[in-house]
Amino acid sequence: MTKPSLLLFDLGGVLTENAGFSQLNTLLPQPLDKQDLKQRWLLSSSVRAFELGELGAQDFARQFIQEWQLELSAEEFLLEFTAWSKGFYPNAQATLHLLRQEHRVACLSNSNPIHWQKFAGYENHFDIALFSHLRGVIKPDREAFMLAIDECAVKPSEIYYFDDSAANVEVAESLGMHAFLVEGFKALLQLLICQGLVAVPVVVE
Repeated sequence: MTKPSLLLFDLGGVLTENAGFSQLNTLLPQPLDKQDLKQRWLLSSSVRAFELGELGAQDFARQFIQEWQLELSAEEFLLEFTAWSKGFYPNAQATLHLLRQEHRVACLSNSNPIHWQKFAGYENHFDIALFSHLRGVIKPDREAFMLAIDECAVKPSEIYYFDDSAANVEVAESLGMHAFLVEGFKALLQLLICQGLVAVPVVVE
């Protein structure tokens, strides 16, 4: 496999901890399998609008509650939603620092104003940072991946892409990227070691 010119990361569930799917499942009338829940989330009209920057927080909350049939007020839901994103996994920032010593490192993340404000400064850990609500494109749409290719000025075949969503990985692969499905930072770190991108099994913050 060709060595990469660019390492491109999803954030939630890869570099940052997000309790959203497990917490959301406790709020649903009928819990869903994790992969089914991820797929429904990606296709949700209210989520897409919010993460494209087309809805404010209150409108998003009201539409999401109606769409997903939750027994919560908008204010209660927003409190839950805000707490879902937990920040970087332990050792993730140190790993990014190591990777950037030898590679260009970027992120392509579906994002929203609430979590953006909560963890401002994420972009400082990347050479290029692309967030959906700021750029008006969203995964798994091809346009989001094409934006990354254009902004990073690199051939798809020279990109290693890491995501916890099978749908996103499939689109990345269809465009010629080397795409990897990973669940959580531990799995990511093991993969980076196997690919020879980092040389140590444990990174100390």
